[in-house]
Amino acid sequence: MARPPVDPRLWRYARSARRYLALSVALSLVTTVSIACAAVLLGRVLAGVITDPARRSLGSWTAELVFLAIALGVRALAAWWQSRIAHRAGAAVVAELEQAVLAAGAELPPRELESRRTELAVVVGSGLNGLRAYLTGYVPALLLAVLVPPVVLTVIAVHDLTSAVIVLITLPLIPAFMILIGLLTEGRARETLAATTRLSDQLLDLFAGMPTLRALGRETGAATDIPGRTMSGRVRGLGEALHRRTMSALRLAFLSSMVLELLATLSVALVAVAIGMRLVHGDMSLYAGIVALVLAPEVYLPLRTVGERFHAAQDGMAAADRAFAVLDPTSGDDAVIDRESVPGAGDSGARPRRNGAVGAGVIELRDLTVDSRDGAAPEGLRAVFAPGTVTALTGPNGCGKSTALQAILGLIEPTRGAVLVDDVDIREIPAEQWWSRLAWLPQRPVLVPGTLRENLELLGATVAGPERRGAARVLGELDAACAVTGFDAVLEGLPAGWDTVVGSGGIGLSLGQRQRLALTRVLAADRPILLLDEPTAHLDPDSEVAVAAALTTLARTGVTVVVVAHRPALLSAADEIVAVPTTSPRMSR
Repeated sequence: MARPPVDPRLWRYARSARRYLALSVALSLVTTVSIACAAVLLGRVLAGVITDPARRSLGSWTAELVFLAIALGVRALAAWWQSRIAHRAGAAVVAELEQAVLAAGAELPPRELESRRTELAVVVGSGLNGLRAYLTGYVPALLLAVLVPPVVLTVIAVHDLTSAVIVLITLPLIPAFMILIGLLTEGRARETLAATTRLSDQLLDLFAGMPTLRALGRETGAATDIPGRTMSGRVRGLGEALHRRTMSALRLAFLSSMVLELLATLSVALVAVAIGMRLVHGDMSLYAGIVALVLAPEVYLPLRTVGERFHAAQDGMAAADRAFAVLDPTSGDDAVIDRESVPGAGDSGARPRRNGAVGAGVIELRDLTVDSRDGAAPEGLRAVFAPGTVTALTGPNGCGKSTALQAILGLIEPTRGAVLVDDVDIREIPAEQWWSRLAWLPQRPVLVPGTLRENLELLGATVAGPERRGAARVLGELDAACAVTGFDAVLEGLPAGWDTVVGSGGIGLSLGQRQRLALTRVLAADRPILLLDEPTAHLDPDSEVAVAAALTTLARTGVTVVVVAHRPALLSAADEIVAVPTTSPRMSR
């Protein structure tokens, strides 16, 4: 489906663009009127000076010259003001879309968010900056291309019908070539953005693994996927591939601009030749010829400008398409979802709106089925998680264990079946009220930039304070939870202790230390329901046994504990073991 010249989604999602569009239309009208007035006044003055020797003085044309200067000044002022508001609107629109994409990205289901993380980073990080060129160059040129040619062509026809016919015949050639060039360029822009996303994804993966490669002395070693190539050579090769693709797109842009310039120049030349021949034979007045000759380039100029600036706008619109795919994945008519916090400081995702009350805490999975591209995982899962028990979900990778936890959280909508709490569907429970009863430890725990203390307090636990109520009391104070997970030894090695600052994702801590901190946060939280996805990953066997014992102790106080487990220590601590069924032929998770 062909894309409209001005994407209506842009005006819907970026409110500041609406005022800019209205002002641009008004200024384009002012520019159009100024062009016509200036041409008529200039033709009147030049024709009079040439044909009437008695009026070859400035005093004879004072009024016309004053109005000509006003017309030219108004045109210049309108162009300047339009450029000024375009730059301001460009910055505001990019900022609005970036915030909207971030908010909508935070609402994506965890599975989709994981697969589109790099794409979102590219779009928000740099891709949307191309919209500045779209708003500052393409949109004003497009408005002028709509308003100027009809008005100016009408003025030409009033003064010289023959020139108007020539312009009318040759004018469609420019948009015809623009359409052909635009179809080709649009695909190139999408390919360039896809190449940028792919390059960013590969570089992020490479840099994320660089500490491990350095520890193994492999940072300068050969790449495993391409024999004989080093890691530095691989990075250089990726950059060169992107460079070649970008230069190819630029080459096409310059060549297409040359084609449009050539067409416009030849068209104006035809008009000039026709006017010159008729002036020589005395078939038209000099005034009409000058007006037609001055206005002819003005008819083609907006269309040429649209063609030239179309290429600069394509990168931004390609990124905007990616942004709109996140903001509106279905029909394009829904508003942006408001961002909410997610329980347990885990991965965020979309949540349905619910109304109702929270039950006592008996969770039932009734024929839970979640479809994926490779089948259903899980498929028809039945399980009951009662307070005071430790239930382990087990099964091969990709069977849907983590998906089942996300369905309990309300982050994934079941394809069939339901998640019930005391026979109440969780979709009828206010999300914030439901999440306030949960502590979630995902496979990749989320650690926010800040101190260890701030990360711990995401679930309500405090480093120093009164003794926690209920189940948390059995573990004692925070020191007991740290001892269970082994995080106390980590704190002893940090000079700043709980005030140690970590980066996004826990940068500054090892994988094992991040896991221990996240697990400490869950165990120290005063929540009646614990959902843990491989909680002992990256832990040594002794710590694993201690964690299993702590979960059993918590369950005996009435806490509902649901664990995704493979290791014998956790399985042996479980009161019940539920095998997760699946129809997916591929076990990718």
